[in-house]
Order: sequence, then structure tokens, then C-alpha cells
Amino acid sequence: MANFSKSNVPQFSVEVYQNEYLPEGGREVNGIITVTSTGGGTTGGVPLPGRATGAAVVIMVDCSGSMDYPPTKMRNARDATAAAVDTLRDGTSFAVVAGTHVAKEVYPGNGRLAVADPRTRAEARQALRRLSAGGGTAIGTWLRLADRLLGAADMDIRHGILLTDGRNEHESPEDLRAALDACAGRFTCDARGVGTDWEVKEVTGVASALLGTADIVADPAGLAADFTQMMENAMGKEVADVALRLWTPVGVEIQFVKQVAPTVADLTARRTEAGPRAGDYPTGSWGDESRDYHVCVRVPEAGIGQEMLAARVSLILPDPSGGAPQTLSQGLVRAVWTDDMVASTSINPQVAHYTGQAELAQVIQQGLDARKSGDFDGATAKLGRAVQLASASGNEDTAKLLSKVVDVVDAATGTVRLKAKVAEADEMTLETRSTKTVRVKK
Repeated sequence: MANFSKSNVPQFSVEVYQNEYLPEGGREVNGIITVTSTGGGTTGGVPLPGRATGAAVVIMVDCSGSMDYPPTKMRNARDATAAAVDTLRDGTSFAVVAGTHVAKEVYPGNGRLAVADPRTRAEARQALRRLSAGGGTAIGTWLRLADRLLGAADMDIRHGILLTDGRNEHESPEDLRAALDACAGRFTCDARGVGTDWEVKEVTGVASALLGTADIVADPAGLAADFTQMMENAMGKEVADVALRLWTPVGVEIQFVKQVAPTVADLTARRTEAGPRAGDYPTGSWGDESRDYHVCVRVPEAGIGQEMLAARVSLILPDPSGGAPQTLSQGLVRAVWTDDMVASTSINPQVAHYTGQAELAQVIQQGLDARKSGDFDGATAKLGRAVQLASASGNEDTAKLLSKVVDVVDAATGTVRLKAKVAEADEMTLETRSTKTVRVKK
């Protein structure tokens, strides 16, 4: 573990958990990388040299026609947005966007952001009262407007909050994908689905592409509390655009790079080259928090007694003025070949745990997809395996969600029966939260 801490530099630490021992002929090396940022939002309130401070937030509210059914839904959305605005720190730049088949600025307007203070918060609340439902849904247009507004702000933290209650029916999937590609790396975004008439994969796709969180608010009455919590989390972020840089020696192949806690997110395809044999994987914005990443590489064969550096993992903070990036912390992944069978066959507990958590997320998705397509035997097998994994790893939240979709006969063996009737909200909640993981019990 290395931890480079100087004044004005965020306090990050990296710990590597692995079994570095390989048998003769062994080539696959796994490491769990725990990244922790500390220090009053990592900087202790000290501005980073050469970096803009503060945050900019755009709230995108679905105002399509379906938000009027029931009428309380639109009222709850207005109240939730007002609660989020009230949670903004003084000095935070912000805007509110109404989303239908087009995107419109609600406050402050004219392509600008307002600066949060008692007067602008009151004006925003007043503007929210004029929100009404009507029109279609084209989420990509909302994101592009948010990107334009946030792009005009010289702020370190740029964040979006997106609420929808329906399917993205007024633009093609390709248009939404193009918008997400255009916005990726420019701002982070939390996405929420309210009610049960929206598409889980659309909402989770937005959050995944923009390194935010996704969740369901099945009852619109819960929106205000959820929006307040989301905004509090956004206000806690103080360092943006941190990259996980992976350097590998000649002959080493990267199998995958995944975030595995607090949620599973595959970063492998999001690599950008960063010099000879090095690539950067985006991690988004950080406050005081800890996350885990799973790195898997394939090394060349070597003889008993040989050892090598399999990968060097660094946390990198880019220099906005184009200079050399700062290395915040580093960790090493090693490979050592041994003829000690006990050493080479034991699986590191962290690696085993997160391999199981990644499988848990996958089998829940596969099980729910099978259930929807009428493959009830396949659904029973996959969801049974999910129950077994959730029980073994102590993932109690996921176990509770699974118990609303299947009757658990024996959790240890994964023996379950599909429930004949499942509330749509319960199924959507399980699907939306399937990637949430639990940490390893130390």
C-alpha cells in the first residue's frame, strides 16, 4: 500500500488483497483493490492548485403526460425537486430542466446556471410551481441540455439528477446511446425511476454510463426523501475525474477491470490509453468513501521460484491545465510461482467474495429475463443460485428482495419456487438493485 499525502492533495490510499502464489503453469492473477479517500471530503477544504472549486448540479424532471397519472406524481416530483434545491450548499451552481420529448430550462433560463443562496432557492421553488405534465419522453435531449449547462460552468464537480416515470419512447435507443456517449466523462448522473411504468435497463444504463447511482422510488411519496439524500451525497463530493490507472509489463494481458463495491460496474471497455502499456479507467467523483475494484490479468508462464510484477495500480488526478497528472496513491499486484500446493490453491477471501457478488448480480438479471420470457425452469435455477449466493455472502438486502419473487425452500442449497404472483414494484426493485454488493466481513 502506498499513500502520498501532501497539503493540497486529496488523501487517497490503495490496498491490494490477493493470493500472489501460482502453481507451475498458472497464469491468471486476481487482485481486489480497495480505494479509500479521507480528510473532510479528501481535501480538508483546501483548494486543489490550478483547479476550479465548487460544484454545479442540474436536476432533470420528467414532465411527460404520464406524470399526471395519478396527479399526485407531478406534485411529489415538484416537492422532491424543491427539497433537493433546499439541500444545495450556498455557492453551488444549479439549474432545473423539464424533460418531455424536448428539454426546457425551468430555472434560471437563458442557458445559465444560478448560484445557490436564499434568494435563488426561493425563485427556483416558485418556478417549480409552474411545472405541468404533457408531451413525450426523450431522455437523451434532457442529458444533452444538462451537458450544455454544466459545460459552461468552470467547476470541478459537475453532476446531474434525472427523474423519469416512463419509457424513452420519443427517441431511438441509438439517440439515447449517442447522448450518453457524448456526456460520459463530462458529468456524473444519478437516475431514478418513479412508479412502475419505466424501463429498468434505461435508467440503470444512464447511471452506469455516467458513473452515478440508479434506484426505484415505487411510491412517489418517497421522492422528497430520496432527492434530499441524493443531493446531500452530491454535496459531499469534492474531487472529480479520478482515474484508476493500470500499468502492465510486456506479455501481460488484462482480462477485466470491475468496480465490485458498493455496486458492480464493468469498467473494462472504458479504458483510455495513457502511455506505453498503461490505461486509465474512470471512477467519477469522490467524497469521504471507500470502494473496491477487481483486477484480473493473465501473465506469461514462468518457472517455480520466479516472481514478477503483474500490474501496478495508480490513482491519477488529471491536471486541468494539461500538465502532468498527480499520482495520488499506488498499489502492486504480484505473481509468484510455487510448488507449495496449499499456497497456490488457496483463494483470497476478498477475491472469492467479490467473484460471488459479481455472479449474484448476473444470475439475478438472467433469472428475471428468463421469467419474463416464460422460461420458468431457467428462472428457478438462476434465482435459486442467486438466493444461495446472497445467503452465503451475507447480502441480506438482496436476500429480502429475492424473497418477494421466489419462495425460499432452502437458502443454503438454492432450492426455491417461483411465486405465482409478484408485484411489479418488487420485481423492478430487485432488478434495479441487483448490482448492489456487500463488503467483505473483515
